[in-house]
Amino acid sequence: MNKAFLYIILGAALWGTIGWYVKNLYTFGFTPMEVVTLRAWTTAIILFLYMLVRSPKKLKLLSVGDIKYYIGTGIFSIIFFNYCMFTAIDLSTIPVATALLYTAPAFVTILSFFLFKEPLTKIKLIALFITLLGTCFVVGLIPLNLDVLQMSSILFGIGSGIGYALYSIFSKLALKKYSSLSITTYTFVVASVTLLPFFPYQTKFHLLLDPTVLLYAFGLGFLPTALAYIVYTYGLQQTEASKASILTTIEPVVATLIGIFIFHEAFSFIQMIGMGCIIGAVILIQAYSIQTKEKRENKIFT
Repeated sequence: MNKAFLYIILGAALWGTIGWYVKNLYTFGFTPMEVVTLRAWTTAIILFLYMLVRSPKKLKLLSVGDIKYYIGTGIFSIIFFNYCMFTAIDLSTIPVATALLYTAPAFVTILSFFLFKEPLTKIKLIALFITLLGTCFVVGLIPLNLDVLQMSSILFGIGSGIGYALYSIFSKLALKKYSSLSITTYTFVVASVTLLPFFPYQTKFHLLLDPTVLLYAFGLGFLPTALAYIVYTYGLQQTEASKASILTTIEPVVATLIGIFIFHEAFSFIQMIGMGCIIGAVILIQAYSIQTKEKRENKIFT
């Protein structure tokens, strides 16, 4: 297998372990927003130090006005989607929360149509329908299962998908001037600074002195976040983004296996079909993007 593909798969697999750290931090009494704060802090520290050693020039902000990109990626995307995702994990299960997170490509398609005038082709519409169908299976709307259906977890899960989609939208603007790793670093720095005033230091600071809490907190910031982004970005530099995004569908598979086998969370066969639909829709959209790009390139050379 192509080495770049292995790096991308490794990065995506590391993303899939997020739920393990989140669930364990919940056992110490942290709320979803507090876990978001811990993830932002630890990731910002790790990525900033990494960039300082590896590529200090890439830490330079080319214009003060560019901070608007990172307000978008840091606050409206990272903080919002992490809060929604971690709340969905708290209210439902890791597999359900992760499946709903992967509705993000559908939201990217819709937002790109309105913001960047990207066409809504037949393939994209089919993928959107499959995503909607898969979501209905996952949350228990088809067939109607009142024991599984939880409106609050559904809303937070879909919210995570929208927030995750916004990262692609805002970073697309920033990529004109900055590398993807620079964008990720600034994103988490802005997110961590924004969250500083909201952490309950008086009641929770003593928990940060617990070695086990620090292990989970820095583990969350390092393995499924900083290292995952670094490894994924390294692989991305050697392959096409559309192909890389197909490989990232390993993330919900890893997350589901962790939820089922480590935390013994329920995930029915119907819900598995739903997740399969959502992942299939992601692959369909990206495969179509690859095909369209190849056709466009062939026209240029012929």
